[in-house]
Amino acid sequence: MNRGTVAVAVVQHQVMIIQLVQGCSHHRRDRWIDVYTYTPFGDHLFLASSVPQARIAPSDLLTVFPFRTTTTDLIELPAQAYQEFLQLKAKHQKKQENLWRAWKAKSR
Repeated sequence: MNRGTVAVAVVQHQVMIIQLVQGCSHHRRDRWIDVYTYTPFGDHLFLASSVPQARIAPSDLLTVFPFRTTTTDLIELPAQAYQEFLQLKAKHQKKQENLWRAWKAKSR
């Protein structure tokens, strides 16, 4: 991954668009990746989040898109990438809801 690479990752238990801060080789054995984080702002648009920088584990990456961007305040995703983001977000939400239901049922 290079500087400006755009991806989808889980950051603080939320599925978000992220952008790699600096270019260097990241492998699964690396401990952390420094990223900029973005939240949805309408169809295909994402604004820098209220906490714009984060450090995530490589295992938190859900998908890496085949494009980069140089901007750090706003990202517009192509249609296919946006659909993939929505699918990953829905899948993560369903997983969290199932975990909550299982925990709640177990605690009764």
